Amino acid sequence: MTDITVSSLVKAYELGKNILDGLSFTVESGERVGILGRNGCGKTTLFRILSGEIGYDEGTVAIAPGKRLGLISQIPVYPADWTTEDVLKDAHRRLLDLQRRLDELTAQMETDQSPGLLREYDRLSEDFRRLGGYEMEVERSRVANGLQISAAMRAQPFDSLSGGERTRVNLARLILEDTDILLLDEPTNHLDLRATEWLEEYLLRFKGTVLAVSHDRTFLDHAVQRCIEIDEGKAEFYSGNYSFYVQERQHRFQEKLKRYERDQAKIQQLTRAAEQMHLWAFMGSDKLHKRAFSMEKRIEKLNRSEKPQEQKKLKVKFRQREFNGDEVLVTEDLAKSFGARQLFGGLSLTVTGGERIALIGDNGAGKSTLVKLIMNQETPDAGWLQLGPSVRTAYLPQIIRFSDDSRSALDTMLWDCRCQPQEARDRLAAFGFRGEDVFTPVGALSGGEKSRLRLCMLMGADINFLILDEPTNHLDIASREWMEDALSDYEQTLLFVSHDRYFIEKFATRIWALENGEITDFRGGYGEYRQWRERQAVYARAEQTAQKKKEPKKTGSPNAARQLERTEREIGRLEEQLRALDEEAGRYAADYQKLLEIDAEKEELNGRLLTLYEKWEELSQ
Repeated sequence: MTDITVSSLVKAYELGKNILDGLSFTVESGERVGILGRNGCGKTTLFRILSGEIGYDEGTVAIAPGKRLGLISQIPVYPADWTTEDVLKDAHRRLLDLQRRLDELTAQMETDQSPGLLREYDRLSEDFRRLGGYEMEVERSRVANGLQISAAMRAQPFDSLSGGERTRVNLARLILEDTDILLLDEPTNHLDLRATEWLEEYLLRFKGTVLAVSHDRTFLDHAVQRCIEIDEGKAEFYSGNYSFYVQERQHRFQEKLKRYERDQAKIQQLTRAAEQMHLWAFMGSDKLHKRAFSMEKRIEKLNRSEKPQEQKKLKVKFRQREFNGDEVLVTEDLAKSFGARQLFGGLSLTVTGGERIALIGDNGAGKSTLVKLIMNQETPDAGWLQLGPSVRTAYLPQIIRFSDDSRSALDTMLWDCRCQPQEARDRLAAFGFRGEDVFTPVGALSGGEKSRLRLCMLMGADINFLILDEPTNHLDIASREWMEDALSDYEQTLLFVSHDRYFIEKFATRIWALENGEITDFRGGYGEYRQWRERQAVYARAEQTAQKKKEPKKTGSPNAARQLERTEREIGRLEEQLRALDEEAGRYAADYQKLLEIDAEKEELNGRLLTLYEKWEELSQ
């Protein structure tokens, strides 16, 4: 069944300039589709049209009848006195209405036992059970915990939340509503690693349709099964996840380039032949003129094809200062609190030259605070830290600020970097600021442009310790790839805070995982760290199981003891099957259909396992 049909869609914001120009595609029920394209190509405009937020100029848009559609970036207006919990409960308003009616009927039945009243109560009770009324409190907490909406945030007025927090709450509300079609516009922008992974797992189980716009390449690899690229207002189709899209797009570019080069060679050949025929025709053969004219018409058709252009990459390099010494950074028993809340304590770490460290952890764990301590922008409550004497740092903060927002990008470079006008223009051009762009006030730049300008300023200094706080947060995929190219040539020490798993996997040789006020210092890449973390979880479960077996059991009948032994063997067998399925899911990460089959099998095994756990508990007692 088709959920979404878009045909010959046209949308213009300026007269004669169509942002969508004949866009056509269909999305089948249950599909997961990534919507790709450069910034400004019309991805968000498409989502706003699909949700009915804005109209369009030409074409048709059809959503399957009865299908409920939800857009993450579109946050409804709620009453001023609503808390976050009220917003989450609003997803269950139908169930809450049923619950209120059931309570009214219960009160009436104390004095009235009429058949009609009893029939209504039975019918509504069955509806309440079927729609998940008895699980709604648990489900609300499960989704809130998965997206890290704390109990304190749930009690806060919704209007007092930040933009990122509201987006997270709105995502939770749409998930709880069990929407049929989810439109995800940068869903991971305000999520940390744990919440992003939770969302990916949820989408694998989600039975509805998903359209996602995202700059998170790992998320696109895990969450979508095919991609639609919007290019010059039209749709280009790719039957795979993001990694497939990258390879196939490059393959198509090469094919277009070869076709163009063949056409150019053919044009040269036909041009020479036509000129020769015209020359021979002057010697008395009119037929040769006609043949030459025919060739020139073919040349005219071939000339219409333009040379395919690959996206230009910015070629820039950090100016690096060679590090002399043994230690870049040393911390000893470092501690920091805000009021009664301790972020971390007892941190003793050593960083040596050339290391690439990813500082990861949940939102609010204290990652940015630790970076600010290193940069001497905060003071520790206890302990100390010291940079090596030859260390020269450069810092890209999460929130970019400039000395004067009214200055242009060019004036900011001249004022802050003390460079000559031509050098400033050359450096700005290398970072994509060309022509009139250099005269844009820095206060009017987008988040990604501000990051680019700040990096442009940092790269002009001699540095050997580069610190980045969420460097890819406001960047599109092209800008992220550009930053990665720049960092690939940087050979000195790098410390960065990031939730971008692709970026972490590419650069980190050491992981600092900040959790519960402590840092787990893992020497290796992010993939190795995740495998290590999964092994630790398995060991912990095995230790708990062994501990339970050691606990003295109440003496029961021999038959009960045999049943308990059989139940434990069956539990072990099912747990082993689940582990094997987890490994199989890792091998088929890019095969969405296979992942659905694995997930269904896991769900069935988990149901059986839950029943066995209950039986084991009963027999143990």
